[in-house]
Amino acid sequence: MARNNVISQAYPRIEDENDKFRGFLDEKKLRQHRRKIGLPILRTIIKDAIQNANKKSSRTILKITEGTSEEEIKQKCVKEGKELFKYFLRYCGDPASTAHACFGRHYSIVGKEQFRNRLLQKQRMNSGWRYQYIAKGAASYSRRFMSVSDINSQEADFNATVRITETGEPLNIYVSVKNRTNTMGGQDWPKAIRAMETVAKSDRNRNGVYICVFGIAMEKGLRTIKYEHKTRQPYSFNTEIWLSDFFWQFFSNYTYQEIINAVLSVLIDSCDKDELEIEPPKEMLVSFGECCRSKGLLDENGQFMDAYILANLFCGKTEKLDGK
Repeated sequence: MARNNVISQAYPRIEDENDKFRGFLDEKKLRQHRRKIGLPILRTIIKDAIQNANKKSSRTILKITEGTSEEEIKQKCVKEGKELFKYFLRYCGDPASTAHACFGRHYSIVGKEQFRNRLLQKQRMNSGWRYQYIAKGAASYSRRFMSVSDINSQEADFNATVRITETGEPLNIYVSVKNRTNTMGGQDWPKAIRAMETVAKSDRNRNGVYICVFGIAMEKGLRTIKYEHKTRQPYSFNTEIWLSDFFWQFFSNYTYQEIINAVLSVLIDSCDKDELEIEPPKEMLVSFGECCRSKGLLDENGQFMDAYILANLFCGKTEKLDGK
C-alpha cells in the first residue's frame, strides 16, 4: 500500500476488526518493559532535562543577576522593549482585529499584554524542550530499546529502535514531541507529517522498517491518526499521534500522571517558580512606546491613533528598527 510515493511500512499492526485501533502499531508485538526506572534516576533525568531546556529557551524575558548595575539593567530594559515591539508585530494574530483592539489605548497597557503573551510563549517553548529531554532520557534508561539517539533534525526530536519480538528485527521510531495537538494548526499537520517521513525515509543509518510518531506530552488520550477531511484517507500510513497516556507509558513505563507528579516534585524542591503575574519594568514599556512612536503609531498622549498604520505594520510593511 502506498500513498504519495510512501510505502506502507511492514511493522506489526493491530488486525482485529473489532479493535478501534485497527491498523495502528501493535505495541504488544514489540519488546516490552522489563523494569521500571527508579524514582531517583527519574528525578535526575528531569533535573537534567530542565537544565538543558533552559539552555535552549529561557522561561524568563528579563533575567537580572546579582551584581548587575542600574545602568546595565536600564540597557537590558531598553533592549527588551525593542524585542517586545518586534514580538508585537510578529505574533499579532489577526492584523485587523488586533489593530482595531489597540486603537485608542495607551501603549503601556498594550505593552503589558504583549509582555505577558511573550512570557507565556517562552514558557510553552521551554516546556516543549523539557518534556522532549525527559522522554528521550527515560527511554535511554528503560532498557526496552536497542538504541536511543538525537537525530539533529528540526523535524524529529529523537529516534528510538525497539525489537519486534516475532522476527527479532528492529523497528525505528522517529519521534517529534509537542506539548498539545493544537501546538500546530490544522493546515500545518500535513506538512509536518510529510517532513518527518522524509527524515525517516532518507536516514542512511536506518536498518529496518520505521514509524513516525508525534508524541503529545500534556494532553490526555491514547492514539490517533490525522486524516484528510475530504477523502478520509490518512496523511501517512506510517504516522501516528501518541497522546500522553500512551506516549509516556511506551517510552518510560510511567503513566502521564506519574511523570507530571515527578516533574512537580523536582520543581517544588528547586524553589524555582514561574512568575505569572510579574509586571514589566517601566523602562521596558517606555522603550516599547518609543518603538511605537517611531513608527507613527501614537498621539501626544501615548495612545494608538491610527489602526490602519498598525495593520500595515502587522502585514509586513515596516523597516528594521534603528536601521539595524
